[in-house]
Amino acid sequence: MTTEPIEIVTDRLRLRPWRDADLAPFAALNADAEVMAHFPAPLDRAASDATVARIRAHFAEHGFGLWAVEVPGVADFVASVGLLVPRVELPFASAQQPTVEIGWRLAREYWGRGYATEAACAVLDVAFGRFRLLEVVSFTVPANRRSRAVMERLGMRHSPSDDFEHPGLPDGHALRRHVLYRMPRLDWLDRHSVGR
Repeated sequence: MTTEPIEIVTDRLRLRPWRDADLAPFAALNADAEVMAHFPAPLDRAASDATVARIRAHFAEHGFGLWAVEVPGVADFVASVGLLVPRVELPFASAQQPTVEIGWRLAREYWGRGYATEAACAVLDVAFGRFRLLEVVSFTVPANRRSRAVMERLGMRHSPSDDFEHPGLPDGHALRRHVLYRMPRLDWLDRHSVGR
């Protein structure tokens, strides 16, 4: 699949394909120790740029990925929000379809404005409407209260029996334990007017 990524527009946000001009603000976001507190380490510019290259390749392969998020009239780039097929095999993976994760990463100066929830809600509409996914998951470390609050505002469900050790991190790593939240397609369709 090599289609151009779709754009998603909400009341306040525009989720769009990446531009080269996004690389510098994304690198600044990835270098912020507070933004990256629940990741293994902040990213330097080369690693951040490599992340965008992987995001673009993901869109080419799957038709979806992490969109660049802008707030028209406020800022050209504030976040990345979207859908990813994880690069590592996760213990809860289903044989029915590839695991698809929804995730977000916002520049700190835009925290607390509801942008992550607004963007993620629109992404879930696309996930279950256009792409007809059966389920979307999200996961993070237990201490990441901000992201967990977004998951809960979206109506995603957490069961402690789903929590897992992330295979991408070594045994004993402080961030290895993850909580898993799920959103089945039928649950979303019951709550929202997405095309069936």
